[in-house]
Amino acid sequence: MKYRIKHTTHYQYNNQVSMCFNEARMSPLNGAHQTCARNRFVIHPAPDSLNKRFDYFGNQVTSFDILQPHREMSVTVYSEVQVLDHSQQALFVGNEPWESVRDTLARTTNPDYLMAREYMMPSMLIPVFDEVREYALASFTPQRPVMDAVRDLMERIFTDFKYDPGFSTISTPLKTVLAHRRGVCQDFAHLGIACVRSMGLAAGYVSGYLETLPPPGEKKMEGADASHAWFSVYMLEHGWVQFDPTNNILPSVQHITLAFGRDFADVTPLKGVIYGGDDHELSVFVDVHRIEE
Repeated sequence: MKYRIKHTTHYQYNNQVSMCFNEARMSPLNGAHQTCARNRFVIHPAPDSLNKRFDYFGNQVTSFDILQPHREMSVTVYSEVQVLDHSQQALFVGNEPWESVRDTLARTTNPDYLMAREYMMPSMLIPVFDEVREYALASFTPQRPVMDAVRDLMERIFTDFKYDPGFSTISTPLKTVLAHRRGVCQDFAHLGIACVRSMGLAAGYVSGYLETLPPPGEKKMEGADASHAWFSVYMLEHGWVQFDPTNNILPSVQHITLAFGRDFADVTPLKGVIYGGDDHELSVFVDVHRIEE
């Protein structure tokens, strides 16, 4: 499936910003199931410098500085992406008991497995605590196949938690999300990762987009799409397998991956330092359009 994506972030500041320094992780990843053919940034005011690099996790980072005074800033990214159908992957992975996967990762000297081990540890936004392990244990019963256990965990998060965009922010602790049983896709991804890590397995955070379709007979509204988040679990010989607890599905052609890391802090789409500005209003518009072949 091919997609054309437009992602606009607009800041309106109450007072003048004298200068700013920014990093964007808004370039879709290239991988086994996805290819980004085009990726172009349009920034206003025009940046004084712009550089691209890859970070530790393999995400493309676009750094830009604006050194002229401004009261607003917009960053629009245009991308064209092809996503391959990998929905059948789940039929061939994860038959090992989860304890076997845990023990192999714990004692391995295999270089690929060693790279996955850093995703077993707590990270900045995902602590591991008793309550999250207790929640995970209902899915990770003795000798259960690892794929079956994670799918059950995904379904339980979907069932037990209410999607509530007004409840949380990026600074809302995971303990609060778990206690109130509500949040957004970012929270549910963090919870899934915390549960998997609490069982001694490796899990990472995926940021991206989800294609949304209008009701039959209606035209799709501009800007109606949004950024999305889900999580991925390392399955030994088969590598990373993705899970979307917000929608209770295994991601395939309608999920477009932007970046991968330990948690949201590693993949923040746009962040930076500004001088001045005071309070601001933030607007984000995302359009994901399928290109008919």
